[in-house]
Amino acid sequence: MEDRGTLKIHLERLLEASGLSNNKFCQKAEIQHSQLKGYMDNTITRFDADVLIRICHTLDCSIADLLEYVPPANC
Repeated sequence: MEDRGTLKIHLERLLEASGLSNNKFCQKAEIQHSQLKGYMDNTITRFDADVLIRICHTLDCSIADLLEYVPPANC
């Protein structure tokens, strides 16, 4: 399979900067703790547009702040 790069999720950094606890963030963004863990550990494999919208809305950030494309040479 051809390596096309990866997406790096910056949720942990954004959440830390927001000052919200994980519990408060999950409550405000209406996501489960298991979802949060997958995004924080960068292990999520299928992105849900509605979840991404809720994350960005809760943290008042753009999708570009949350996700970064890393080309294959830089993985």
